Amino acid sequence: MSAQGPIGIIGGNGQLGGAIARGILMSGTVAPERLWISSRSGQAAGFDAWPGVRFTRDNGELSGACETVILSVPPANAKDIAITAPDRLVVSVMAGVTRADLARLTGAVRIVRAMSSPAAGEGLAYSPWVASEGVTEADRATVRAIFGACGVTDEIADEAHIDHFTAMTGPVPGFVALFADGMIRYAEGAGIAPDVAERAVRQLFLASGEVLGKGAETPAGQVRAMVDYAGTTAAGLVAMEKAGIARVIAEGLDAAVERARGISRE
Repeated sequence: MSAQGPIGIIGGNGQLGGAIARGILMSGTVAPERLWISSRSGQAAGFDAWPGVRFTRDNGELSGACETVILSVPPANAKDIAITAPDRLVVSVMAGVTRADLARLTGAVRIVRAMSSPAAGEGLAYSPWVASEGVTEADRATVRAIFGACGVTDEIADEAHIDHFTAMTGPVPGFVALFADGMIRYAEGAGIAPDVAERAVRQLFLASGEVLGKGAETPAGQVRAMVDYAGTTAAGLVAMEKAGIARVIAEGLDAAVERARGISRE
C-alpha cells in the first residue's frame, strides 16, 4: 500500500526519523520526490540512493508542501518545531509528547501519536499508534502504510499505553543486549574466548528472534514447554524464576515508562 500525498519528516536526519524515511523509501510506500526531510543543516546523510528526496531547513516550508507531517525531533525540542498545520495529518514519534501537546504545538486536529524504533530502517520495528478524533479512515490508511513499511504496526485505543510501548519496544536492542551481555560475561568467566562467546550469544539471539517471531506458540508457552521437558535449560529457567527475574524486568520497565512520561518536560 502506498501513502497518500507527499510526506515530510521533521528531524529526518536523526536516528529514528532517518530510519522511518529509509523504511518507507525502500518499500516504495512513498516515491523519493514525494518525501521531504527537514533538519537544521538542510541535508541528511544516507539518502544517496534516492536523489529525488527534498531537503530543507524550514519546517514551515515542509509542512506547507506535505499532506502528512511526521515529527521526530528530541522531545525536549518539540517546542521549537514552529509549524502551523491545522489541515495536515500530524504523526509524532516523540516520546512523552501527548496528543494535547501536539495540538497546542501545531494547531492540528488530525493527530496520531506513535512509537517506533531505529529498526524501522530494516523493516523490523514494532510501531503502535493512537489517533485523535479528527483522524479519518484515509488518514489511518496512510499511517498503516507508513508504519507497515517499517515492520509491524497496530492501532491502539489507550494513549497511556504508548509510554509502555516506548519502554518495551523503542530501545532496540537495549534490554535484549543487556541480557546478551550478561550471558557473554558468564561464558568469559568460564574461560571461553571472548570472540567465541560473543559469536555464540549473537547467534542464539538471532535464532531466538526468528523462532519467537514466526512460531505459533506464545513466549510463555515456550518457557513452560522447556520447563516441562526438564532438561538443562529447564534448570536454568527455574532458577531464574525463583530469583525473581520477572520482578526485576518489571522494575526496569516501570523506570523506563516513568522516564518516557517525563522526558518532554525537561
